Amino acid sequence: MSSFIPGFNNTLNPKAQFYLELAEECASLLDGQRNLVTNTANISSLVYHRLLETPTREGKPVIWAGFYLSDSKSPGALALGPFQGKPACTKIAVGKGVCGTAAQRQQTVVVADVHEFPGHIACDSASKSEIVVPLQTSDGKVHGVFDIDASVLDAFDDYDRMGLEAIVKMVGEACDFE
Repeated sequence: MSSFIPGFNNTLNPKAQFYLELAEECASLLDGQRNLVTNTANISSLVYHRLLETPTREGKPVIWAGFYLSDSKSPGALALGPFQGKPACTKIAVGKGVCGTAAQRQQTVVVADVHEFPGHIACDSASKSEIVVPLQTSDGKVHGVFDIDASVLDAFDDYDRMGLEAIVKMVGEACDFE
C-alpha cells in the first residue's frame, strides 16, 4: 500500500513531512487487514494521538477524531464509528452538519469556525474548527467520513487536507465494506 501524497515528496515543509511519516504508519497498520472496524479504530487512534503529539500542530490541539459510517439499517444516515475523544452524536443525516455535508458532496470540508457553518451539529461545545474527509472506495461510493475537531479556530490547512485525504483513501482501499 502506497503512502505517496501528491505534492509532499519534494518538500522540506515540516507539516508535509509529518503527514508522509503518518501515512507510512497508517499503511503499516492497514497492511494485511481488511476489517472495517479494526482499521477505522486503529487509524482513529493513531491519527488522534499523532496530531496531539506533533510540534507542527502546536497551538492547534485536536479534541476528537473518528469515523461516522454509512448505516445499512438507516439509509441516508451516518452512524458513529470508532473514535478518540469525548462521547459524540450517534447518528447524523447525510446532508446535515459538516459530516453529512462532506458525505453528500463527496468532498472534504474544512471549516475554520464551526459557528459560521450553516446547520453545524454541536456534539461538543469545545469544538471550534473541523475537517471532514469522505471515506470512499475506488468506485467513488461514500461509506462514511473521517471527522477531526479542534478547540481553536482555523486549526486546519491545505497540508492537513491533503495529508488526511491520502490517509482516508488508504483506509477506503484497505477495507471490506460488506
